[in-house]
Amino acid sequence: MRVTVAYADPAGESLIEVTLPSGGTVADAVAASDVIARHALDPVAIGFAIFGQRALGGTPLLDGDRVEVTRPLLADPKDTRRRRARASRPTPAKRQKKEQPGAD
Repeated sequence: MRVTVAYADPAGESLIEVTLPSGGTVADAVAASDVIARHALDPVAIGFAIFGQRALGGTPLLDGDRVEVTRPLLADPKDTRRRRARASRPTPAKRQKKEQPGAD
């Protein structure tokens, strides 16, 4: 079976097609692609997905699957959004000014 292993980082992306025997797993595809060594990745810090859905190393693959090697998030998207929302709120002094009659 043929499987594509994908990895992307700010420097670019790699799409490596590998051929595996029937019953191959995510870990088999990643090992066959040598993507970890090519990009000097920390095997403990990476994750896997199949077409965007999280997967484990032991997940069996089907012909034509795309295995994605994922990096850890540098920032939690929820925390980033909260910080942006806090920064865009008016300060208490600005709120009081708007509430006073004739402050227009």
